[in-house]
Amino acid sequence: MSALHDALTDYLATRRALGTALRWPETSLRRFVDFVESEGAAFVTTDIALRWALKPVGVEAATHARRLGIVRGFAMWLHAADPRTEVPKQRLLPAGRRRPVPYIFSDQEISALMSAAYGLRSVTRLRCWTYATLVGLLAATGLRPGEVLSLDVTDVNLLTGILAVRESKFGKSRFVPLEMSTTAALTAYAQRRDETLPCRKTAAFLVSDRGNRLGPCAARSTFAKLCHATGLRAQTGSRRHGRGPRLQDVRHSFATQRLVEWYRSGYDIERLMPTLSTYLGHVRVEDTYWYIQAVPELLQLATQRLESGFTGGEQ
Repeated sequence: MSALHDALTDYLATRRALGTALRWPETSLRRFVDFVESEGAAFVTTDIALRWALKPVGVEAATHARRLGIVRGFAMWLHAADPRTEVPKQRLLPAGRRRPVPYIFSDQEISALMSAAYGLRSVTRLRCWTYATLVGLLAATGLRPGEVLSLDVTDVNLLTGILAVRESKFGKSRFVPLEMSTTAALTAYAQRRDETLPCRKTAAFLVSDRGNRLGPCAARSTFAKLCHATGLRAQTGSRRHGRGPRLQDVRHSFATQRLVEWYRSGYDIERLMPTLSTYLGHVRVEDTYWYIQAVPELLQLATQRLESGFTGGEQ
């Protein structure tokens, strides 16, 4: 292994010791180091960092800026031991990015996505069950996609109907209760998974046909295909299958539907919002209030509530 790869291993170990997960950045940094070495360079330069950050085409400017930011952190650490290392300046690439307006799925669209998932082909036929379960679990719980993909078998208690979400975003953990129908669906999937792949390479609850943990890139790509198959994404001829709903939007749909139901039922949103925020794993309740601004129907309902002089309701 090269000196730069050794330095990266030390850097990652140091960051993790400080409590940083670094799942996506680690993959990116390893690819960056491979790129540096393919350029025949012995140390990191701003030019190399910029060329690597700008490699992906057809992505938002924020993605380029984020890639450069990841490299910048590593370069700062390297510079302390090797002054030849150049640290890219801050804001070298524009990072301006508006938070995308979520796509809110209807119940019918979720059902259509799950039906499309059951049509996925694979050698063992486990792939179709895995993706149908992924979509269904996201829709039923509002978990982040990464949280669902990170679930181990031991995190899913099928007897009590409780999920243990461990060390998620910002290092927070929480328990998520399941509806009986969701528990029954997960039980059916677990039985089929164990029958199909009794000996697996991972402790993950959701697995690929080969018995590996389902990865985020594969999940996003397959979800895009499902959206295309159900008419939610237009065909563009590119690998991205056009712009359209994202896997994360299933979570947004869950949160939005809860808020719409509460508003229509006359519940006290101010009192219930902290509960929803905790359930979703938000650090700040303001992050949950964002859904009201992002979804026109919610904003309209909130406005109507204010205009009617709403002072509180009963759950």
